[in-house]
Amino acid sequence: GRGRCETGDCNGLLQCQAYGTPPNTLAEYALNQFNNLDFYDISLVDGFNVPMDFSPLSGIRCRGIRCAADITGQCPNELRAPGGCNNPCTVFKTDQYCCNSGKCVPTNFSKFFKQRCPNAYSYPKDDQTSTFTCPGGTNYKVTFCP
Repeated sequence: GRGRCETGDCNGLLQCQAYGTPPNTLAEYALNQFNNLDFYDISLVDGFNVPMDFSPLSGIRCRGIRCAADITGQCPNELRAPGGCNNPCTVFKTDQYCCNSGKCVPTNFSKFFKQRCPNAYSYPKDDQTSTFTCPGGTNYKVTFCP
């Protein structure tokens, strides 16, 4: 099918063949990886367009994560986009925000996202507080606009 989305659009395709156009909130996961673990996260590295909840339905040693803050309503003026809030890399395209050189630290903009969604990736090197694991074989429920 064809159609257009205000955020996350895939060149008019309803079944994306690649990443959608930012801003878009991402649910990322890699199943049955190292040590038979599932790795999952919510990422705001491509910006924010919908609140999200990512919850394991089973699994004793894992937890759900959520990003349900009003980021679009509170978005800094420089990052505002129709229907969402851009990540600073999308807007400014500088190494400070895009982390292309490998060394990267939080910025005021990434701190804006992190304060509102502490479990979500707020910039590309935000692994320590933003990646979660469950035993392989865990079932999940991803809810948009919880």
